[in-house]
Parts: sequence; structure tokens; C-alpha cells
Amino acid sequence: MRVDRHFDVAVIRGDGIGPEIVEATLEVLDAVGSANSLTFGYDELAGGAAEYLRSGSPLTEESLAAVRRADAVLKGPVGLPEVRFPDGTEAGLLGGVLRGGLDTYANVRPVLLLPGIESRLRAEAGSIDYTIVRENTEGLYASRGLGVGNRWAMTDTLLATRPGCERVSRYAFELARRRPGAPEDGVRRVTCVDKANVLRSLYFFREIFLEIAEDFPDIEAECLYVDAAAQALVLGPEHFCVIVTENLLGDILSDLGGGTIGGISLCGSGNIGDGAAYFEPIHGSAPTIAGKGLANPIGQLLSAALMLEHLGEGTAAQQLRGGVARALGEGAVRVARDGSVPGGAAAVGRAVVALLG
Repeated sequence: MRVDRHFDVAVIRGDGIGPEIVEATLEVLDAVGSANSLTFGYDELAGGAAEYLRSGSPLTEESLAAVRRADAVLKGPVGLPEVRFPDGTEAGLLGGVLRGGLDTYANVRPVLLLPGIESRLRAEAGSIDYTIVRENTEGLYASRGLGVGNRWAMTDTLLATRPGCERVSRYAFELARRRPGAPEDGVRRVTCVDKANVLRSLYFFREIFLEIAEDFPDIEAECLYVDAAAQALVLGPEHFCVIVTENLLGDILSDLGGGTIGGISLCGSGNIGDGAAYFEPIHGSAPTIAGKGLANPIGQLLSAALMLEHLGEGTAAQQLRGGVARALGEGAVRVARDGSVPGGAAAVGRAVVALLG
């Protein structure tokens, strides 16, 4: 018996190339939905640098309330380099608003080498396949806008709480249970990346990670210092299954990982909490190529697949990922070294829809 399922999705198109790649993604989502008895209602919300210039806030309280009501949120990249607060930080970003406002404590960033993509490591498709779980509400980024100092000195504080470290560590182990093992050996493992030999706050993170590991005897647990991990992600990325780490370290390592699989234009992400979630590519708004038919929507498309998975629609998520993989593997979509795609987001969207299967 056919059962139609409906989801209300808040959509923030963002700045720069955001509107282009979100539009292509919605078209693919609708095609996937049609094939899987799913329907989507899209609540369009303004957010980002353009909204900051208009209203003085990157996201209004009314829009934040609408985000909370939605089943999920699909967000394009936001921010423009010239839109800044007086302290020099970007004024059009939504990370602090959404991550804190929704308490989405796990930033989930898959790193997967797709077919048809030439890795600078000369790796084979599928040989790099791990997920970084970045703690999303604490760490050094908890000091966003709160640095203390004067023209002679400035300090930012790294925050690590027991509840925060416990919940992100637990999320990482639960994710490892759902994932295939590492490409190298098939082992489901979680790697804690820190600088516990230097910073007490990160030693604290490691201690709590190892406590949580005791609840998951079926998952291998290990720890690496961040400098060693950065090397290992280049020399032996096939060893990794799930990585869990502090906010700033996860931000940096996920871009390093993106560099090994063809660039961050190919990377999606989910920001997940106990009561809300939103999904976005990890790259910026690339305003210099907006409207030029070069925007690459693959990171946005893979973010939509993560959204479908979060909504319990695993078959639809796999179909979307399969369409992306086939479009790349069969040469229907080609990604340039700088991450752009000939024909832009609309052309990629059409190619993926044609190959959904």
C-alpha cells in the first residue's frame, strides 16, 4: 500500500552562489521525493549577509521561530567578505545563531572520495570514506564575539563542559555503529583528535571520550594528537571511520579532508541536536562566481541526502547519493580543479535527476 509522507523544510538560500545551488537541490529533492512517495513543503526564509544589511540581523527572531517549527532546515552558504562587524568578524554568518539557538551540538561532516574525482593523493573512489563529528557549540568558537582585550593583547577562551563532551562523544560512537567500517580493515572505530598533551581542556575532552567508549565495547576507540592526525589524513586516510574532535580542530581537519577528495565544494554537512537539525555545504558563498554558470551544487546535494537520512528516509538518501555518484562516474558532470562545474548548478541538477535510477 502506498503511503505518502510529507515534510516541512525551512529553506535559507543564503548569499553568493547559495540561491543557485539551493534551487538545483530543491529540484533534485522533488524528483527523489516523487520516486519515493515523499512530498516537501518549503518555507523560504531570508538569512545571511544580505539579510543583515537589510534588517541588522543575519536571521530575524521570526525566521528562527520558523526554523524551530520545521521538520528540518536546508541552508545554502552565507556571508560576504565585505559585510563585517566593527571587530572585524563576519556579520552575515549563521553558525552562532543556528548552532547555539537550536543546540545542534554535532557537526557531521562526511569525507568521501566519489567516482570520477581525481584525488591529489591518487586514491581510488571509496578508499577515503570517513566522517568527522565536530563538537558544535563549545570549544574555542564559544568565544565568538566575546574575546577580551585591548590594542596590546587579546584572549579567547576554549570552553569544554562534561555534558558537551559526553553527548558529542556518544553521538560519534552511535554513528560508528551505523557506518561501514574503515576502508583499510573494515573496523568500526572512533578516533578522538585533540591536543591533550598541551591543553588541559582537551585532555578533559579525551578523558570523557574514553569514559563513553566503555559503553561501546563493539567499537574500537583510539586517540591522536591533532598534528599527527593531520598527517595521517593525508598518508593513510583509509584507516579512519569516525573522528570526533573539538570545534576549531574539526573545522580545520574537515577542510584538510576535503582537499584529499577533490575540494570542499564536494562536502556536505549536518548540524544535529536532540530537537532540531539543519544541513548545509561546508564551503563559503563564493560571490565572485555567482551568476556565471560555474557554481558546484554537489556539497549542497549531499547535505540534502544527509537531511533525508535524518528524516528517516534512508532509501531516498541513497538514491540521491547514487545519482550524484553516477553523474560524476559517467562523466555527465565534471568538476574543475578549482571546484567549479561547467554549466553550473542547474546543469548538475539536471544530470543528477536523469541518473537517479
